[in-house]
Amino acid sequence: MSWRTILIVLLVVATIAGAFAYANRNEIILYLVAGMDKPDIAPNRPIAWESGPETAEVPIGERPPNIIFILADDLGINDISTFGGGIAGGRVPTPNIDRLAAEGAIFEQAYSGTGTCAPSRAMLMTGRYPTRTGFEFTPTPDGMGRIVALFANDMDTGLPPVEYNRALAEEGPSFQDQGLPGSEITVAEVLRERGYHTVHIGKWHLGQSAESRPIAQGFDESLLMENMLYLPEDDPDVVNAKLDFDPIDTFLWARGDFATSYNSGELFEPGGYLTDYWTDEALRVIEANRNRPFFLYLAHWGVHTPLQATREDYEAVGDIQPHRRRVYAAMIRALDRSVGRIMDRLEAEGLADNTMIVFSSDNGGAGYLGLPEVNAPFRGWKITLFEGGIRVPLFVRWPGRIAPGTRITTPAAHIDLMPTLAAASGARLPDGVPIDGRNLLPLATGTGTIERPNDAIFWQSGYYQVVRAGDWKLQINGRQNEAWLFNLATDPTEQVNLASARPDKLAELRALLNAHQESARPPLYPYTLESPVAVDRTLAEQVGPDDEYIYWPN
Repeated sequence: MSWRTILIVLLVVATIAGAFAYANRNEIILYLVAGMDKPDIAPNRPIAWESGPETAEVPIGERPPNIIFILADDLGINDISTFGGGIAGGRVPTPNIDRLAAEGAIFEQAYSGTGTCAPSRAMLMTGRYPTRTGFEFTPTPDGMGRIVALFANDMDTGLPPVEYNRALAEEGPSFQDQGLPGSEITVAEVLRERGYHTVHIGKWHLGQSAESRPIAQGFDESLLMENMLYLPEDDPDVVNAKLDFDPIDTFLWARGDFATSYNSGELFEPGGYLTDYWTDEALRVIEANRNRPFFLYLAHWGVHTPLQATREDYEAVGDIQPHRRRVYAAMIRALDRSVGRIMDRLEAEGLADNTMIVFSSDNGGAGYLGLPEVNAPFRGWKITLFEGGIRVPLFVRWPGRIAPGTRITTPAAHIDLMPTLAAASGARLPDGVPIDGRNLLPLATGTGTIERPNDAIFWQSGYYQVVRAGDWKLQINGRQNEAWLFNLATDPTEQVNLASARPDKLAELRALLNAHQESARPPLYPYTLESPVAVDRTLAEQVGPDDEYIYWPN
């Protein structure tokens, strides 16, 4: 059954909703979604990774460093015990991630590209703002927005309704074609030009068309996540936690499948729990490329919903309540294990001293988990531009170049990683392509500082726009005509809105936002969903009349 047919059926169902209880209507919709045509998925098969030379042509100390970039998905800053927190009140530490952080540089004020995954990943890959690339909104499967809006508006959250623009959705490109243009130059292309063998493993979310897939964007090899489950829902080794208060989670479970592909070939089943499987394959890539420079982009799905853990990890974290917190904690345990296995394999292969490892998350933890502590002490969640939505871990380990225990307070952002990795490799940035990010190595190595125009970093999603200049941060939401102004030096958790008290600063930062937008290219495709998101309440909590919320267009 096609998506167009599904949408027609949805419209019919919606018009006769009075004849059914909402629960029955939604069950019908989910039944239809789950029953849609799905591609054939072959059994798991081994990957024949390309191998480098049998012996090194250049001694390891004389060749550019290997670079491994490990990216988590939706990891809250308080999920990592390096920052003194950790899920479930610190009962589930992250010793391997902590070791990586302790052995290199910790960027204490690190930011994602935005509050959702795909545009943030585009900035990581290109070092450029959406004002240059047009890649501003997160692609979602055709029909998902309408279903999420229907389900969300059935729930009594205390928030205004979610608004879905069907006409724009039908006019815009399909999910398949919402991607990073092939004309953009990625860090993988820059490193490949330098002589690196480039490998992507895991999530991509920058397009599925021929020009947007990883192997068209600079990667020699790609083991791509093709669907949304960590294991089949009925696998005897999996423990699931469904979030009945989250319409996105409801859609993912109905539509989810367990599939991957290699270099855009046939779909096949991953060889086990996704976090562990990606890591298994990453270790094989390290071994296959030990005699030549390589760039490995390991983009984990963890710890994004749907919440699924292995039974072993679920038992290991102990009796944590509620059930969803325990499953989430077990997922973090698996992610931490992945980082440890990568570091251990580098040591075993004799590559650790000439390998730079970068660890980060695509955005902050999600409020739709119903776990209020994930971004503590910061306000906000994924799908907001408060600090909780965009503060992320950023750790860089490079033995011999970055001293253990280095701590950096200068703000850094995901747009900085492309020029930083290029500098580490000795590669040239592309000619004629403006790069918004800055090379962070002078900060990490203690050899210098960085300069940005007006000392400013920008974020945006449609009419929701933010600038941090120095210690001042301004958030503007055009739909609500709201402004939030904070001095992060004295108020890092954004408690006191100074928009009325400091009209001079408000005007100064508004001018920076306006200047940033003056030459902006239009988005590649329109936003079709406008969602209210509570700043201080999770989706599992009721929002009161005095609670603040923002509108997020996507």
